[in-house]
Amino acid sequence: MTNHLRTVLIGAFLACATLVAAVGITRHNSGTDPVGVATPRGPYVALGDSYTAGPRIPDRTGAPAGCDRSDHDYPALVAERLGLRAAHFRDVSCSGATIADLTAPQSTDDGTNPAQLSALSAGTRLVTLGIGGNDIGFSSLITTCVKAGVIYDMTGRGKYTGDDAPCRGKYVSGDTDDVQRKIDTAGERLSEAVAEVKRRAPKARVYVVGYPAILPAGGSGCADDLTLAPGDATYLHDKEQQLNAELRERAQEAGAGYVDTYKPSVGRDACSGRDTRWIEPLLPSLPAAPMHPNERGARGMADAVLHAVGTPR
Repeated sequence: MTNHLRTVLIGAFLACATLVAAVGITRHNSGTDPVGVATPRGPYVALGDSYTAGPRIPDRTGAPAGCDRSDHDYPALVAERLGLRAAHFRDVSCSGATIADLTAPQSTDDGTNPAQLSALSAGTRLVTLGIGGNDIGFSSLITTCVKAGVIYDMTGRGKYTGDDAPCRGKYVSGDTDDVQRKIDTAGERLSEAVAEVKRRAPKARVYVVGYPAILPAGGSGCADDLTLAPGDATYLHDKEQQLNAELRERAQEAGAGYVDTYKPSVGRDACSGRDTRWIEPLLPSLPAAPMHPNERGARGMADAVLHAVGTPR
């Protein structure tokens, strides 16, 4: 999710952790289509950020290389399951993308990705859109909270301050929550983006794809992998929930569908076991960018999309 989760050194005295990243829509509340609506067979266009592109999931594909797009990201798996020929599938997702990058070229560390909506046409029949995390700065939020968590651990874990959410205080003052404000703004921009998608591809079924569970409710099990203070882990979890709620609401208001990838991923977050998690922690044990989906997560997200469009998994 963000403008790229870039390599972050948490300093010698703080403990060393590298955070590298490239930060990641239905007509019906259920996220499924009604009986009798045929499954779209393409052309299919996938739009989105790194949670769509699947950075570091083998193998990298497409151009520019700086988008770090995987040939096993969830759009590729959806296209395969739908039996789409290469000519009927375009994945233009890009790590670090914001909603603005849907309508303007995006510069990356290795090349420029054209405006993503340029891939749409009157012939497009299926569109998935997974975006919004970079608009609220979620990866930098995680980085800030991890740093605060290291200090929290080194200074008695709130014993002297009584504060178990030192990072939250950087964003919340009284009734003002800077992250919530950004979520509201991202929602407004998403509404405009979905309207433009529907204008450019008027016959397409459009689905906004939400984010899977990145952190557990209550922050349980996160102390070792993420050095997050418990209150900050809860805060980050809640902000993701609020972002997904905003994406769902805006999608439905715009006449698009919403794909819930959060519910099927509960218990498979970055703080869960290596053999079950969909999201890798700061130091991945499987091929994936830190705090991003691994191949298991991409498959789970693809299953959620396929369920929404009416295709048995």
